Amino acid sequence: MKMKIFIAFITGLLFSNCTNDNVNTDTVVTLTQNEINDLKFLREEEKLARDVYIYSYNKYKLAIFNSISQSEQTHMNSVLSLLNKYGIPDPSSVQMGIFVNQDLQVLYNNLISQSNISLIEALKVGATIEDLDINDIDDFIINTSKSDLLTVYNNLTCGSKNHIRSFTTELSNNEASYEPQFISSEEYNSIINTPSGGCGNN
Repeated sequence: MKMKIFIAFITGLLFSNCTNDNVNTDTVVTLTQNEINDLKFLREEEKLARDVYIYSYNKYKLAIFNSISQSEQTHMNSVLSLLNKYGIPDPSSVQMGIFVNQDLQVLYNNLISQSNISLIEALKVGATIEDLDINDIDDFIINTSKSDLLTVYNNLTCGSKNHIRSFTTELSNNEASYEPQFISSEEYNSIINTPSGGCGNN
């Protein structure tokens, strides 16, 4: 009798261990539709910046366009890592100047037309892109509480602030200036009067 009880106990213990091994204790983290939309838009918005700067560098051979285009590629990679992490299809085309989001396509076309006018206008386009990036990412930050998204957003904002400082300085060196179109004048002045800082990998 004792042997039967012991065998039953061992069998129950083994069965319990086997079933526990199959229990998935990981918490599945999903994104809201707003977060998904923001990441997809941001991936293409950073591509727009990169593509415009590559175009302007090829036209004017000014180093600032080359260096910042490389930074924008890093921004694109940061957003892509989040898309991959959450299994979101990448909307970004491998072709230069091509965008799924038609608002960004129209914006790209308009910015290229402006950049073609002169070097000064191309520098103003650069400042405009960074101005828009800062404004958009401020909105995206409101839409999430996820630490990984916020880390990328904050790094990209930091990078965009450095870039708008650089474009403003280059415009000043050419006796020109930029008036913000998206962020407030107060925020713009605060940015350009603050020294550039490190922004992680951005």
